[in-house]
Amino acid sequence: MTGFIIKRLVSAALTILVVSALTFSIAFLAGDPAIAIAGKDSSAADIARVREHYGFDRPVAVQYGEWLGKALTGDFGQSYHYQQSVADMLAARLPITLGLGLAAIVFALAIAVPLGVAAAARPASLVDRMALALSVLGQAMPTFWLALLLVVFFGLNLRWLPISGNTTWKHFIMPTIALGFFALPALLRITRAGTIDALRADYVRTARAKGLGPAKILFRHALRNVMIPLVSISAVQLGALLSGSIVVEQIFALQGIGALSYDATLRADLPIVQAITLIVAVFYVLLTLVADIANAILDPRIRENW
Repeated sequence: MTGFIIKRLVSAALTILVVSALTFSIAFLAGDPAIAIAGKDSSAADIARVREHYGFDRPVAVQYGEWLGKALTGDFGQSYHYQQSVADMLAARLPITLGLGLAAIVFALAIAVPLGVAAAARPASLVDRMALALSVLGQAMPTFWLALLLVVFFGLNLRWLPISGNTTWKHFIMPTIALGFFALPALLRITRAGTIDALRADYVRTARAKGLGPAKILFRHALRNVMIPLVSISAVQLGALLSGSIVVEQIFALQGIGALSYDATLRADLPIVQAITLIVAVFYVLLTLVADIANAILDPRIRENW
């Protein structure tokens, strides 16, 4: 197990290194960053001063090494537009996005797992058809459209929930539902399909032959194998929720990193865009790493293949 973890840590570190290089290159893919900062109408002298001030006149490799070294210590520089420390801005906004993402994945799992298991236990039943219909609906409905429906119905018509801000837990109910509904179809399909496959396996037939009841077979044997793909897809979905919360944060006026990245992109505020891209990518890699380790614990065959 130790060897497996070391190999996965090395793989994760190399992935993060590649992602950091791609993240740093954002500043140069869109053109000359000095022109973006100084403005298109600036003179050549002004652009040259900006290029010298921010160090854009140095070799790219030197710039990348300096940027990466500072990023490893949590220093992402200063915002071009806000003239504030990027690290301080992220520290204030990151907990909002993380809390929203975790709440959304918990909401999705709380619906997908019980409904998927119930649908697999009774194929072609009403519950199964409801699960499939919900999966199709969740796949087809855009997140922004569901968010707007929730705002109109629960916020404006019924006035049960606040429609903007992040001061109380009630402000996160509708954003959690809107964002969690995005992850629901994949989790529901994985749970249903995995449970059906597990119930058809030979070891389940053996358990039935030994006289074990349906509940014990389902929860003690079948669900253990379902957990392996479910853990993996949950990690991937959580990463997707963190990176895809921009629309939801904009609609509900949540001051998370999603809204910040949107504003920074419009203003070509490269330090913020680079920092958010790198942080989300690191979270994605770490979530995948944790999922792989958890699956290796659940199924020893996984670590034997490494």
